[in-house]
Amino acid sequence: MNFFRGVMGGQAVGPQPSGAETIQKLCDRVASSTLLEDRRDAVRALKSLSKKYRMEVGTQAMDHLINILQTDRSDSEILGYALDTLYNLICNDEEEEQDESEALADAVTPIPVAGKHKNVSMPDENAQKQADDLGAQFTDTFIQDPEHVTLLLTLLEEFDFHVRWPAVKLLTALLKNQCVQVQGIILVSPMGVSRLMDLLADSREVIRNDGLLLLQQLTKSNAAIQKIVAFENAFERLLDIITEEGSSDGGIVVEDCLLLLLNLLKNNSSNQNFFKEGSYIQRMKPWFEVGDDNSGWSAQKVTNLHLMLQLVRVMVSPVNSPGATASCQKSMYQCGLLQQLCTILMATGVPADILTETINTVSEVIRGSQVNQDYFASVNAPSNPPRPAIVVLLMSMVNERQPFVLRCAVLYCFQCFLYKNQKGQGEIVATLLPSTIDANSISAGQLLCGGLFSADSLSNWCAAVALAHSLQDNLTQKEQLLRVQLATSLGKPPVSLLQQCTNILSQGSKVQTRVGLLMLLCTWISNCPIAVTHFLHNQENVPFLTAQISENLGEDERLVQGLCALLLGICIYYNDNSLENYTKEKLKQLIEKRIGKENFVEKLGFITKHELYSRAAQKPQPVFPSPEQMLFDHEFTKLVKELEGMITKAVHKSSEEEKKEEEVKKTLEQHDNIVTQYKELIREQDAQIQELKEQVASMSSQNEQMQTTVTQQLSQIQQHKDQYNILKLKLGKENQSQSNSQGDGSQMNGLQTEEITQLREELEELRRQHALLQTQLGDKDALINTLRSEASQTAEVSTGGTDNTELHKELEALRSQVQSQSAEINQMKTERQELLRRAEAGSSAAVPGSDGSLDAAKMAELESRLAAQTTETERLKEEGKSSSQSRAELEQQLASATSTVAILQTEKAKLQTEVQESKKEQDDLLMLLADQDQKIHSLKLRLKDLGETVDDEDDLDARDQTDDDEDEEDED
Repeated sequence: MNFFRGVMGGQAVGPQPSGAETIQKLCDRVASSTLLEDRRDAVRALKSLSKKYRMEVGTQAMDHLINILQTDRSDSEILGYALDTLYNLICNDEEEEQDESEALADAVTPIPVAGKHKNVSMPDENAQKQADDLGAQFTDTFIQDPEHVTLLLTLLEEFDFHVRWPAVKLLTALLKNQCVQVQGIILVSPMGVSRLMDLLADSREVIRNDGLLLLQQLTKSNAAIQKIVAFENAFERLLDIITEEGSSDGGIVVEDCLLLLLNLLKNNSSNQNFFKEGSYIQRMKPWFEVGDDNSGWSAQKVTNLHLMLQLVRVMVSPVNSPGATASCQKSMYQCGLLQQLCTILMATGVPADILTETINTVSEVIRGSQVNQDYFASVNAPSNPPRPAIVVLLMSMVNERQPFVLRCAVLYCFQCFLYKNQKGQGEIVATLLPSTIDANSISAGQLLCGGLFSADSLSNWCAAVALAHSLQDNLTQKEQLLRVQLATSLGKPPVSLLQQCTNILSQGSKVQTRVGLLMLLCTWISNCPIAVTHFLHNQENVPFLTAQISENLGEDERLVQGLCALLLGICIYYNDNSLENYTKEKLKQLIEKRIGKENFVEKLGFITKHELYSRAAQKPQPVFPSPEQMLFDHEFTKLVKELEGMITKAVHKSSEEEKKEEEVKKTLEQHDNIVTQYKELIREQDAQIQELKEQVASMSSQNEQMQTTVTQQLSQIQQHKDQYNILKLKLGKENQSQSNSQGDGSQMNGLQTEEITQLREELEELRRQHALLQTQLGDKDALINTLRSEASQTAEVSTGGTDNTELHKELEALRSQVQSQSAEINQMKTERQELLRRAEAGSSAAVPGSDGSLDAAKMAELESRLAAQTTETERLKEEGKSSSQSRAELEQQLASATSTVAILQTEKAKLQTEVQESKKEQDDLLMLLADQDQKIHSLKLRLKDLGETVDDEDDLDARDQTDDDEDEEDED
């Protein structure tokens, strides 16, 4: 006990041992003691000394502490002491030291509530640097064996607070010191990330909050771990925690959750898509529900809302892929998030930094999205009378008393509103035109003109850039802006906006103002020959530009000289030579005499070499440290990059080269027009051929349907034939029985004679009907012979006429069937004539014997037989009529099918003729195209000899189209 009293500060007998000796004894005791209590006390003593003697404990005791973690897993208390000791060795954050006696008495370190540790910087920077180096050194020692990190991950499964919480803190410290190496170990560890994600579900807030800090360190700059964490349901858990903690009104835990969400989503397209597809954007809307009373915003609420706005911007950042950004913008509009942000934008009492970040967020939510831009244009500020939000924001932009960052944010919002929004550009320019100016209200155009010509140079620059964005890639609005007239002072005639801009340039205002006006003029007249003509029409503009470029001025003025050179170069490149005094050639001669070509190109190249140019070219948002550095616009840097090479080339070209180039261009345009015409003709013919193919296919299907109908009709004819045979047999039997009883029946009375007369009339009617059918059958025979001849001719013309041969065979079979039916009908006719003859013979034989008499019994029998025969005759007559009608209908259907077949044969022959003619026409066109290709090839060789770069895309397209046409002809 005397030994421990000496270590812990109690009174000791004899000389006191040094710290290194004490630590060595403690390490020996940890390694050699067999009792758990002794080892626990030794580790506890090492923990109390680990801050004061950090180097000694780290170098001597680390291996023993790691061994404790491996062997004494059953005792949570010694595990907690060992983990706390390792944390003190590795962590570089200086904490408020506790009294050693308190450290000895307390078994558990006091628990912070907020989830973060207070960092107190050391007064001596060198000492802090040494501490950092020491922490990194011990971290390297600990992670030399990856199993040590895996051991810590295993300890996280222990539910005991004294083990789990120190393990979380130790892993966090390791990640802070050696993030990449520890990330790699955790990534390959089985279930490593999953164990860390389980910390968020811990019911103890301290462990959950420190788990958030651990995951923040774990997910830094590691896309693989970010994806794993996201797919471990991190978004759902984090959003739930934010909601439980009170959203924007929550504490520092909400801030930690938002920082972790930013780590997971920033520059990670996979997680962004997962966040959007999981409908988590909709859950962000309640974060921005700000009440009417916006007074008393706490610092934590401002921080939380600032991070929430950054989270929205991450989803719609311009650096994301256009498709993903557009999808997120659409979701934000549909769920009402954009509307909620616009509400904050127009609310009162919102802190300036939140308002600024909200403006930037709204800017990127509407950038390039037509639906969102239209909605933003319809937003009105809650004023009396209501004013559009755009007008209210522009009032802040041109107000020099507003904060600089707020004015930059408004400018960015206006640029995003006009980005790829020709409708919005037209509405802004329309407010400047004389026909739409309203003197009773303030418009966007009036604010821009007011800012353009105010005394504040920053307002001049912002207004010029905003007006330039109204003209970006919009030739119509560039021409419309030429109509704008300004009343400069009373009693003087109005001047155009273009002239007023050049007047201010010539007055020698501040550099920022002149740079803004020059950017506006360059954007205005580029790719607009009419604007170039208006600019050159003023006789003072070209001498002013040449004088500015040729002078030797200071460093600040070199940028203005470069922009003047760019403006003069645009006047040369987009000049249509409509002004005789300022044609392309005369302007180039003027440059060569007054400035010198090399000097002109040098001044022009100074723009891209400027430091602020490179900064502005990085991202669309205008971010500047100070107003004086606000010189370049992002979209203007693109224009300079596009025009610099073309202007340099145009200035160095001679007049002869330009003439030759123009001639070659005209020739190429003519040939391109011819080729285009032929391409259109070939496309039309392809469409016609395709239409004809479709018609042939439809006719083939109709032919198949007709064949099916004919088959059905043949089956019906066969059924009627069978019915007729049955009727014929029945009729023969009745006639035979009638002829046997003619002698007796004729002697009864005059009833039999009348019945026979009526039967004879019916037979005559049947005879006429059979004669008519025979005539119709003869006509069908002639038609079938005609179809046979046409089918044989078609088979001879077409090499692939397999369908015609089959049709011919079917027609032959049909004709043979019709002939057999005709023979059967003739046979029936003969039989009926025989029956008629027998009936007539019976009638003549019955006359002489009419005076005879029979007895009453015989007469009654004959009368009953006659009545039965009469009934049977009536029945047979009705069946004969129905058979005749059915046969007539079948003959009509057969005639219709035959005529349809004939029409299809004629149309098929006609289509084949048209296909042959189309092939001939395409062969002629291909010959013409080959000639044209040869001419174009020769002209392009001439261009290449002249040093011009020639693209062969059109030739390749023409050849590909010709090959496709030839392949289609071969298939046809």
